[in-house]
Amino acid sequence: MKIAVIGVGYVGLVSGVCLAEVGHEITCVDLDQAKIDKLNQNHVPIYERGLEDMVAANRAAGHLHFTTDLAAALKDAEAAFIAVGTPSRESDGHADLSYIYAAAKNIAEQATDPLVIINKSTVPVGTGDEVENIVKTTRPDLQFDIVSNPEFLREGAAIEDFMAPDRIVIGVETDHARKVMAEIYAPFAAQGYPILYVNRRTSELTKYAANSFLALKLAYINEVAELCEVVGADIKGVSKGIGLDPRIGEKFLNAGPGYGGSCFPKDTLALVRTAQDHERPLRLIEMIVSINEYRKRAMSRKIAQMCENEVKGKKIAILGLTFKPNTDDMREAPSIAIIQGLQDMGTTIHAYDPEGMENAKRYLNNITYCDSALACVDSADAAVIVTEWDEFRTLPFAEIKTRMRKPVLVDLRNLYDGQSLKAVGFDYQCVGRPQETVINSMPVSDD
Repeated sequence: MKIAVIGVGYVGLVSGVCLAEVGHEITCVDLDQAKIDKLNQNHVPIYERGLEDMVAANRAAGHLHFTTDLAAALKDAEAAFIAVGTPSRESDGHADLSYIYAAAKNIAEQATDPLVIINKSTVPVGTGDEVENIVKTTRPDLQFDIVSNPEFLREGAAIEDFMAPDRIVIGVETDHARKVMAEIYAPFAAQGYPILYVNRRTSELTKYAANSFLALKLAYINEVAELCEVVGADIKGVSKGIGLDPRIGEKFLNAGPGYGGSCFPKDTLALVRTAQDHERPLRLIEMIVSINEYRKRAMSRKIAQMCENEVKGKKIAILGLTFKPNTDDMREAPSIAIIQGLQDMGTTIHAYDPEGMENAKRYLNNITYCDSALACVDSADAAVIVTEWDEFRTLPFAEIKTRMRKPVLVDLRNLYDGQSLKAVGFDYQCVGRPQETVINSMPVSDD
């Protein structure tokens, strides 16, 4: 099937490439000429493992095209995906739908054939109705359907998630739209991946409800971790103990410095605003948002405590900047609040991240960026693991100790155990374990 994808950001690019991979003829459209030029040279503007190779392979096979010409992309296309950003409005926290509405109007103006318009972006309930009104008003003569098909992609594993989805949710209002969507996803249905057909509004809300529930699990385990630190319990054991219950599940129960990224912060806030607009406030989600914002800033105070609250003029080494590993995404990353909190206390920050340093420059000022973890910790008064990149799991601490001014490690991702760090001579603090029992607590066993 010939399909247009409007927007070559994270969701649009991954979706377009993966749909090309299963045999559809995909044309991705974006207004950014420089971005399109790079893609036509097989240079991918985001970091996602395997994506660049897939772009090159599908372009060579003739299944994937990139252009700024929307009319050309829509010619003979049976479907068009809208995959543009829906960031939070700074004024009120509502999802900014201006890009969605602009894309819908442009599609209506340029389309010449009957078209199924599919919203892949994360949008509040009822957005599909407004898109339908925009298209109908702009082009009363156009035969079209509006579909909701939210993405459930994890950054760092987006290709895997698209090609082997745990579910595909499709919100349709007509039999024709359902038929077209069935054809698009036929390669996935043939492999037995579950496809859920619902109405459009149900599909729109499902995306927000899913992300907010995952954010709830993270906020909950971080709250429990705070309690663990004062009662002598180990959050790793607690997480494993409750996660073995299949009704709870083990995922999203790793305590840390708070959630970030392009989805959870804006989606939880947008759901809160939607509920308030309908006079059905979601108090639980409101609390999650508050807990997470407080926690990110509180991590800077935890670091200061490890330095005996004398951090002015001290050098702090930050290992990991992105909100999670295997991505270069800095949006709402906990590192931002942590670093800004430390800078407010008068510290000097040196930082290293395998992929995120260039993007970090858009969010953080007055930082020295280093080309390795070892260079980052040179003469540091404390080192802080913020992002759980694999290379931080096997750091050479004997050498690191000789490089640091003071052997202090604050492990916000619980990558290490206190005994191994104590043996090397480090003062060590992690998350969800009281300082006095970090060294002597029993390891968590799978036996």
